[in-house]
Amino acid sequence: MKILFICHGNICRSPAAEMIARKLARDAGLEDRFVFSSAAATTEEIGNDIYPPMKRVLLGHGVPCPPRAARLTVRGDYDRFDHLIGMDEENLRDMLRICRGDPQGKLSRMMDWAGFPGRAVSDPWYTRDFERAYEDILLGCQGLIRSLREAM
Repeated sequence: MKILFICHGNICRSPAAEMIARKLARDAGLEDRFVFSSAAATTEEIGNDIYPPMKRVLLGHGVPCPPRAARLTVRGDYDRFDHLIGMDEENLRDMLRICRGDPQGKLSRMMDWAGFPGRAVSDPWYTRDFERAYEDILLGCQGLIRSLREAM
């Protein structure tokens, strides 16, 4: 199962989701069943690593943060991934534009998986509350792993 997480710049929320989901899958003994990745909906941060305050929060919760570089979502990602998950409504609109629709129903929002449809993952770029973003993403990733595990 291949999962792509998407946010505006791919330096805060989507790489956090990638790393949290990877840790949850590993802790559950499911790491060989999933491939997690992340990408940006825009070009501003391409090539940059995870934003240092987000990285500190992840490391503080025991989530490994290997070096990485932000990349742009491309149309071909729709065919390469089973699920493309945005962090908010703006990301979903960008995903629909980039993928030219969603004929296979692969696009969703992170908090939909947590049982909070329509709610956005808190954006720490604006709120500066990286802990709250971590908590939102953790809830979404837990719901995602639980749901996909039940479907296996």
